[in-house]
This record gives sequence, structure tokens and C-alpha cells, in this order.
Amino acid sequence: MWGFSEEQFAWFGLTIGVGAFMLYMLFIIGQLAWESKAGKFGTFVIFLGLAFGMLGFVAKGIIQWLIAN
Repeated sequence: MWGFSEEQFAWFGLTIGVGAFMLYMLFIIGQLAWESKAGKFGTFVIFLGLAFGMLGFVAKGIIQWLIAN
């Protein structure tokens, strides 16, 4: 597809696509905190609860990069 191999296309979708989706999700979480007038601690709790799973995905990428290099 467009001159890319299946491996290159999968890498692009997984890293760039999911990364962009995660940034959009952070925007949605921030909008939710702002509209609910959660305050500083409430915003922290919302981000901790809703965005904690993203940390594992980022950590996986960093660990794979450290092992490969």
C-alpha cells in the first residue's frame, strides 16, 4: 500500500496513529475536567484515573527502545 511494506505500515499505525489518539484522549480528559470545574486536585484525580493506562503504552515503547539500543 503506497509503497510501504506491511511491517512499515503496522509500525506507523501503532506508533503515530495510537500516539495521536492518546493525545486526543488527553484533550478530552482535560475538557472534561474543565467543564466539570473539578479544581486542581479533582483534575489530578481525573487524569490519574483516566490516563493511567496510557503510561503503560508509553513505558512499553521506551523499554523496547532501550532493549534494542
